[in-house]
Amino acid sequence: MNAPASSGTGARLLREADAAAVAQRKYASRKRTNQVALALSLAAMAFGVFWLIWILVETVRLGVGGLAWATFTEMTPAPNEAGGIANALWGSFLMVTLATFVGTPIGIMAGIYLAEYDHKGWLGSLTRFVNDILLSAPSIVIGLFVYAVVVAQYRKFSAAAGIVALALIVIPVVIRTTENMLALVPAGLREAAYALGTPKWRVIMSITLRAARAGVVTGVLLAVARISGETAPLLFTALNNQFFTSSLGEPMASLPVTIFKFAMSPYENWQSLAWAGVFIITLAVLGLNILARVLTRTKI
Repeated sequence: MNAPASSGTGARLLREADAAAVAQRKYASRKRTNQVALALSLAAMAFGVFWLIWILVETVRLGVGGLAWATFTEMTPAPNEAGGIANALWGSFLMVTLATFVGTPIGIMAGIYLAEYDHKGWLGSLTRFVNDILLSAPSIVIGLFVYAVVVAQYRKFSAAAGIVALALIVIPVVIRTTENMLALVPAGLREAAYALGTPKWRVIMSITLRAARAGVVTGVLLAVARISGETAPLLFTALNNQFFTSSLGEPMASLPVTIFKFAMSPYENWQSLAWAGVFIITLAVLGLNILARVLTRTKI
């Protein structure tokens, strides 16, 4: 009577020991896989951070050396002469600001339509498809398009054409961000407002858009940060101008184009101003990204 019971207990213990050994081997294998994946991830992060820090250090080292009061007050100089980039700073500020004012309302209204009115319709699907193409399209393609439609038709480079090109870059970014942020608003908020007899336009303006305003503003700021450093669209539209101008019908200097022109030159004073411009535009974009992060964390 005891022998069979003992053999059964021994077999059970043996199976448990085998199962424990198998589990231990699986755990060891998963641990090794996790360690390898973690090591590769850390190596990739270190590789990217190394180049980022190097770029930032070089930008600060060379950019600060080119900063002076004349950099912000004088126009772009001739080779080997003193001067600044005041006209380029003003041109970039003017074109980026106007492009934002043009593209933001269009992007927000299109995003509202996609999120609130035509979420699954054919027109909404077509709009999303076109918007995805614009998001992934190289900026030089947009610059060539505006060149063919505006510059070639009027036979003249102008700041207005540059504003159109930059606005076409702003619009898809704002559309995508607005639609995504509105989709995150709980449906219960809309239903509660509808139950009180609130019209749809009022629900959108007072409930959904207000609840998503931090994300929408973040999308606008990210779009501004993107167009602040665009060079290719402005080369085909606004071109450049050595002098200070506020006329939208004339060629206008911009910081990215001036950096491109001066950095490619053999003149030391131009190269110094190019690095100063790089430093200024880096600080501006960094500030916009920090502001976007702060707004994202703000509780509405």
